Amino acid sequence: MNCQDRYYRQMYRQVDPRLVARRWFLQQCGLGLGAIALGHLLGRHAEAKPLRGPHFAPKAKRVIYLFMAGGPSHMELFDYKPQLAKYDGTLPPPDLLKGYRAAFINPNSKLLGPKFKFSRHGQCGAELSELLPNLATVVDDIAIVKSMVTDAFNHAPAQILMNTGSQQYGRPSLGAWVTYGLGSEAEDLPGFIVFSSGTKGPSGGNSNWGSGFLPTQYQGVQFRTGGDPVLYLSNPPGIDDATQKATLDTLTALNRLRLDATGDPEITTRIQSFELSFRMQTSAPELMDISREPQKILDMYGAEPGKSSFANNCLLARRLIERGVRFVQLFHEAWDQHGNLVADLKKNCQATDKPTAALLRDLKQRGLLDETLVIWGGEFGRTPMVQGGSDGRDHHPNAFTIWMAGGGVKPGITLGETDEFGFNVVRDRVHVHDLNATILHLLGFDHARLTYRFQGRDFRLTDVHGEVVTKLLA
Repeated sequence: MNCQDRYYRQMYRQVDPRLVARRWFLQQCGLGLGAIALGHLLGRHAEAKPLRGPHFAPKAKRVIYLFMAGGPSHMELFDYKPQLAKYDGTLPPPDLLKGYRAAFINPNSKLLGPKFKFSRHGQCGAELSELLPNLATVVDDIAIVKSMVTDAFNHAPAQILMNTGSQQYGRPSLGAWVTYGLGSEAEDLPGFIVFSSGTKGPSGGNSNWGSGFLPTQYQGVQFRTGGDPVLYLSNPPGIDDATQKATLDTLTALNRLRLDATGDPEITTRIQSFELSFRMQTSAPELMDISREPQKILDMYGAEPGKSSFANNCLLARRLIERGVRFVQLFHEAWDQHGNLVADLKKNCQATDKPTAALLRDLKQRGLLDETLVIWGGEFGRTPMVQGGSDGRDHHPNAFTIWMAGGGVKPGITLGETDEFGFNVVRDRVHVHDLNATILHLLGFDHARLTYRFQGRDFRLTDVHGEVVTKLLA
């Protein structure tokens, strides 16, 4: 029996039952009824509110992460190298390759010049590939980081490192850490939602959005873009809402009995998951129906209701954050060009450039960009040396490019520099851990203090590494 139950039982015993009339009940128990109603409202809201909260005032309140899985070629998109064009077809300098380990090719493969033209855009004068004409129109709103480095040169470990801070499976993802720290403002949707497009899912699989050793309520929930957003969300034939609710109530009661007996926090997660799923039966279909958007918005994104595409996912990301979802991650696995580089890059950019620029423009015109952190990037870059005859590049961890926008990021800047071949970073090196430390900083966290104790020690997203990149901060 809890304290409130004991209070009301004692109060009831002190009153002569013959005097317990309707007027007395309303006068003396009105506060109790209000508390019950308020408790119900706060109980639902408490599920979404942060359990910890930021360490200091955040610049960003939510995140949209556009993850270009497979490793986009920085030399074809953001990091133009005239010297690489000049020495196309020649062997790289021997000192450049000292100690270098490639994923698949012989490091002594010949240099491959950039395949597309570059030009400067915006007031910031950022250099962009001809493949990115739409991003060029909003380039003054983004910060380009040309000096990213990572520790992994194969897809799965590199993707998991980018998203969890470790090459090993089992660590919580960035989105899980963020929802663990901040909670969510969405009552009828998960706090961390994932979409996937492209030719296949990410090589790192569900570990890219898993909760690791954090409670499973913080893991990402993958939404489909056709049919039910989550499998089995709709009631099966013969089951109406009343039957569904009665079943859920019974299941919740049984789970609470088990929770009282064991104290297992995963049972709490299970209870909340069932209750959230019930509410999502109403909220999710409305969310996914992008046909309700004005035609000019659909045209701006290149979105087509009823179809699966990166464009649709970008529009859905905006709709999700408007409904209080804390972290939305869009995976587009299509960037692994060991061969067919020219044709595939054209195809990838045709699928992603327009909706990416539209997302930034849409967030800005709705007043959401200032408090929404948008990130674009993959797990590594590509080699300056050729693979696959004359039309491919291997994986390259030594240098690659990402960009960020909104949420306290300094707009219109280009940070970092690589050498004349785009092989190594020579200025303002940014490691994966530094990027994650900066993302957490923009969300109001000291990355060294956002921890979770597991197996006898405190873990964090950046492990024992990471420095905030202050040059990126507005």
